Amino acid sequence: MGVNQSCNNPEIWGGVECTINRVADFYFDQLAFNNYYQHPQQEAIAHLGIKKLRFPVLWEKHELTKDATINWKWTSSQLEYFNNNGIDVIAGLIHHGSGPSFTNLLDPSFPELLAQYARKVAEQFPWLTNYTPVNEPLTTARFSGLYGLWYPHATDDKSFLKALVHQMKGVVLSMKEIRKVNPNAVLIQTEDLSKTYSTPLLQYQAQFENERRWLPYDLLLGQVTEQHPLWKYFVDNRIKPEELYFFQDNICEPHVLGFNYYVTSERYLDERMHLYPAHTHGSNNIHSYADVEAVRVELEEPIGLEVVLNEAWERYRKPMAITEVHLHCHREEQLRWFSYVWNTCNKVKASGVDIKAVTAWALLGSYGWDKLLTEPNGSYEPGVYDMRSGRPRETALTHFIKNITGANDCKHHLIQVEGWWQRHTRYLQEPLQFSPDSHRVRVEQTAPVLIIGKRGTLGKAFARICTDRAIHFKLLSREDCDISNIESIVKAIDYFKPWAIINAAGYVRVDDAEGDEDACMRDNLIGPLLLAQVCESKGIKLVSFSTDLVFDGLKQSPYVESDSVNPLNVYGKSKALSENAVLTANPDSLLIRTSAFFGPWDQYNFNHWIETQLNNFQTVSVASDIFISPTYVPDLVHTVLDLVIDHEKGIWHLANRGITTWANLAFYVAERCQLDTKLINPVPSSEMNYTALRPKYCVLGTEKGHLLPSLENALDRYIVEKKQALALWVN
Repeated sequence: MGVNQSCNNPEIWGGVECTINRVADFYFDQLAFNNYYQHPQQEAIAHLGIKKLRFPVLWEKHELTKDATINWKWTSSQLEYFNNNGIDVIAGLIHHGSGPSFTNLLDPSFPELLAQYARKVAEQFPWLTNYTPVNEPLTTARFSGLYGLWYPHATDDKSFLKALVHQMKGVVLSMKEIRKVNPNAVLIQTEDLSKTYSTPLLQYQAQFENERRWLPYDLLLGQVTEQHPLWKYFVDNRIKPEELYFFQDNICEPHVLGFNYYVTSERYLDERMHLYPAHTHGSNNIHSYADVEAVRVELEEPIGLEVVLNEAWERYRKPMAITEVHLHCHREEQLRWFSYVWNTCNKVKASGVDIKAVTAWALLGSYGWDKLLTEPNGSYEPGVYDMRSGRPRETALTHFIKNITGANDCKHHLIQVEGWWQRHTRYLQEPLQFSPDSHRVRVEQTAPVLIIGKRGTLGKAFARICTDRAIHFKLLSREDCDISNIESIVKAIDYFKPWAIINAAGYVRVDDAEGDEDACMRDNLIGPLLLAQVCESKGIKLVSFSTDLVFDGLKQSPYVESDSVNPLNVYGKSKALSENAVLTANPDSLLIRTSAFFGPWDQYNFNHWIETQLNNFQTVSVASDIFISPTYVPDLVHTVLDLVIDHEKGIWHLANRGITTWANLAFYVAERCQLDTKLINPVPSSEMNYTALRPKYCVLGTEKGHLLPSLENALDRYIVEKKQALALWVN
């Protein structure tokens, strides 16, 4: 299944994740995290071909103190650039924030203060027409007034409702002030497009949440009257009736209802908590229950975007747009998610629903949502672009969006397969019955990736992870495809018709290579060169692997991709020659340098050897003066697959962030496995009886952004995942 394209399609909009939220006395600024203020990326945004852009003119950033003189210079340059390039800006004034330090969501003067700021924005930029004064007011009220995660950290219904009412009143008053300057200004009001499902026992809670989700729009449209299902909820929590009458007397109809839709937006409540992980457990003080993503549960009733869009249309009959589309996942799933939302919106639009646009959200990625923006060191999630190198790197999603905006063919073999939220493996419990969508292409019907190296650690890991990611593959042994024989390569390619080849085979015995140079060169140089030549002639993506041992260790700081190579041993020489040969024959090849990899799924790595020796009470001597950057195999494989899908090429350094020695790595593994560290004997490498010379310093740095997590994080996961793998082996 490709992407629906016609002249009646919705527009493509874009948006940058721009939250400035407050936790205690700290403000977390998404644009500061990605260095946008110093290095704006407006050119990359403009090149996408989008029609409108959700962009911040945030109150907290501009009016630091009450009635301060505002410096508009930076914002002016951004807005004027987009305006001059034919992109209509949707100006956001509050994005999950509580305002500057002189106010907050529970401050009765918050609405008027926000409106005063909105007037200043309109006077400074009188040509701005599209506004979202407050993004996701209901969600922000929940996080700030009900869950206590964001300032002012309240945890009660009264505070939640006050925060919501103050924000919505702020929207109404802001639009009044803006329209005094620009009568044509329009409101695009955003909120999470959610729905809650439940067991029969918890139906009352689901019904409450399903009414609550519409409150921002109901308030703006003056529909919260005495007959509204939640009128009593407001009054019982000391919201004065006159505060609600305000909205009936000051209807502020949105020009577009903006819905932000995520795979987590639809929830399922179940009192059978033993069926679900502990982190999903909660309570409403009447019943305890698990709260999980609805896609994780087998339900009889239909769920998904089409359902909730039709419900919104039936309720309001007003123009709508999807104002955030983003999925934190691997690249093919990001493609599948955007394709799913885009195709669903086109289907719904064709049925008569007025869908104006679909918004590619987090164009530059986002930071810290894995910790709900409560800490400054959360994980980075790539968006349409990947910013980890400090500049926007185009991803497969970038090309996908450009193809839609350019009305080009958007077919992609990876989006033909169902996303994880549609596959059988999504369920937390085995479903009683599951029928895959008969209209979707099965994984095995798509073009495969050829993985060469059936018996090796990397080859097996690629096969395992491709299975998990629903990427069709064929895992080949030397008997299936001898890469030192061009006829064997051509035969395999003609038979399997792959779109990419991952060469995970090779000669890896560093010391043995000193006396077996011919075999080492055959496997590490001749084979990859022949693969490169054939792939170049047939237009097939090639991935090949190299090593940190192409360097001599004299630099004494992390090696980056452009550093000159100077191997000290035969193995390193074979890889250095291979790099040059492969990229000369096929410049579009992706060549990965990595180092000291370890993984949970086999026994052929240093970490497992240390565990085995210490478990057997054997003393081990380990080099204490060789500095390395170990690499966790699952992280390596996932990242390589993302880069392949992104059509990246050239040399990339992939290793987990961190520097250690072989001895320190051994101590870490021993300590985490509660083994006797006294059995570890750190010694100089000169006492290790190595046959091959090794560089004393072969740490891999990068000029292209650290794409793998920290070494400490990887080692922690290794310990857990190794235990899980062992449990499966035993069973």
